Amino acid sequence: MKKELKTEEERIAYNCRKATFLIEKKQSAPLTGKEKMELQLHLAGCYICRVYENQSILINKMMHNFFNHAGGDAKLDDEFKMKMQKKIDQKMKNK
Repeated sequence: MKKELKTEEERIAYNCRKATFLIEKKQSAPLTGKEKMELQLHLAGCYICRVYENQSILINKMMHNFFNHAGGDAKLDDEFKMKMQKKIDQKMKNK
């Protein structure tokens, strides 16, 4: 059952969460027509999400450039991966 959003703050927070999801999705896959419209409408009235979108695009470009110029040598070592996996597993247990 869906939770009903009662306050204006809850509705805004929900819309911003959805907008940030769509911003990230847009950078890796095409949005549907409905998603494009929802995102455009939200961004028209939400300065914070517009800033988030600009920052997200910039970060993705920087990471893309970093890994392309690194010549494929930029990799995470196995020990780091194991530590991150343990942290993720621990967080998932606490939910």
